[in-house]
Amino acid sequence: MPRRFDHLADVEAFVTVVEKGTLSAGAVALGTTPSVLSRTLSRLEARLGVQLLRRTTRRLNLTDAGSLYLEQSRSAFALIDDAERQIQGRDGILSGRVRLSVPTTYGHYRLPPLLARFAQAFPQVRVELSITNRNVDLVAEGYDLAIRLGPLPDSGLVGRKLEDARLCLVAAPRYLDRAGTPGHIDELAAHACLPFVMPSSGRIAPWLFRENLEDREWLPAGNVQVSDDVLGIVSLAQAGLGICQTYEFIVRERIERGELVALLEDVGGRSRPFSIIYPPHRQLPAVARALIDFLVGIDTQRK
Repeated sequence: MPRRFDHLADVEAFVTVVEKGTLSAGAVALGTTPSVLSRTLSRLEARLGVQLLRRTTRRLNLTDAGSLYLEQSRSAFALIDDAERQIQGRDGILSGRVRLSVPTTYGHYRLPPLLARFAQAFPQVRVELSITNRNVDLVAEGYDLAIRLGPLPDSGLVGRKLEDARLCLVAAPRYLDRAGTPGHIDELAAHACLPFVMPSSGRIAPWLFRENLEDREWLPAGNVQVSDDVLGIVSLAQAGLGICQTYEFIVRERIERGELVALLEDVGGRSRPFSIIYPPHRQLPAVARALIDFLVGIDTQRK
């Protein structure tokens, strides 16, 4: 009896070439040569009876048929991947792979000690961690989970809150020696502030305060603005360039060492939520469920 799916290696090659953008990059990823990949793609197109890619010396462009086949192929491979990971760990020992995307704030300052404890508890689980401030497409890019900052948008994703992270205002001692210490929110306008430009909107993120039991937002202005990586404002503040607002868990040790000074603590107390999200329609593998339960259930370790 002939095998129905003996061409799956050709399909995987097609998906890889499209994702990498060129035959050369696809060949590197698959450990082969561009000429072999070119013949592989031609063989797949001959089998299907349609052209999937328009190939030139510099670019690859999907045809309409190629776009449809790519989408369906990715879905099929995702189902196979999920099926394999669903049965892993059924012998009582949790094993397998989980792909997680996190922002730089959480990836550098919150997650490392938590993952260390998770790895100790589940030594046969492999965590593939992407630290980026880009909001990845969980389904299209094959991620099981992502940690996101702020209120969750109405995107259809399922979210579980990890924590409400406290915000604080800080500056370096050298800056305060030079410019003085602000005693009230209204005095911040006379200081060098370090605004962060939100990538999603291109707007400056407001600073959040609680004054006389009421929430207040204040829009910082300064000659130096940071975009893309919010950790940049902390580095600049520590270098003495001005005042920034950030998460307490990022600067707590720097404050204790005297590298930064907490300011206007009487109007602090505001926070922003971090949540872990996943697609609702995908059946999560056991390793992903275990990681979610672990991170959600260890709030006392985040203090």
